[in-house]
Amino acid sequence: SSGINAEYGSQCLYNVDPGEAAIIFDKFVGVKSSVYGEGTHFRIPVIQEPVIFDIKSRPRSVPVTTGSKDLQTVNLTLRILFHPDPTLLPSIYTNIGMDYDERILPSIVDEVLKSVVAKYDASELITQRDSVSNTVADDLTRRAETFGIYLDDISITHLTFGHDFARAVESKQVAQQEAERSRYYVEKAEFEKAAAIISAEGDAEAAKMLSDAFDKVGDSLIELRKMEAAEEIAAQLAGSRNVTYLPKDKGMLLNLPA
Repeated sequence: SSGINAEYGSQCLYNVDPGEAAIIFDKFVGVKSSVYGEGTHFRIPVIQEPVIFDIKSRPRSVPVTTGSKDLQTVNLTLRILFHPDPTLLPSIYTNIGMDYDERILPSIVDEVLKSVVAKYDASELITQRDSVSNTVADDLTRRAETFGIYLDDISITHLTFGHDFARAVESKQVAQQEAERSRYYVEKAEFEKAAAIISAEGDAEAAKMLSDAFDKVGDSLIELRKMEAAEEIAAQLAGSRNVTYLPKDKGMLLNLPA
């Protein structure tokens, strides 16, 4: 008798561990509205059955493929930390089920990401990633709360684009390099042109100075240049053995063979 009572007594009790919460399904009235936290609780055997939820924050990654404003294919993965609202567990169990995260999270993540990404060009998704993440977090948090789910953290962990975008980026880089090369050649040509102008102006100035000098000294400068040239020629002839100098004022007889 005591053994039967002990067994019956154990069936009347159930435990809820830390990080969990329980609701009661009654075979006569359905899901009861009360939520039970950690500890030991009473139930009516056979008639009442505890349903225990994990209410700790848990991670989940959701991959989504969508399109940007400029029609580029975008592949994203969103990592979220979530937990259910303990006060809404009876409603979650009744309307969605124990697998609420599997039923709700992929659907609303796909919905929100497609809505947000469609507002940005592919390049803006890179340059304005923080803004995109904040918008996704705000919209997704509001959407999840309508199902009794709290989101503790949201982050975009993966962001890639289709092959068309990669080719477009490569073509843009090539075009930029060609533009830089063309600009270099233009600047080089302009520099060389400026240098030629400066050189021509210098030559003109030198010619003018030389002309002014001739005007001032007349033929004296030319005579001086002639004397300098004559001295240079005399020096060169003096070193030659085949040259004989004849005095200017005296005659000289040469014995030449008949």
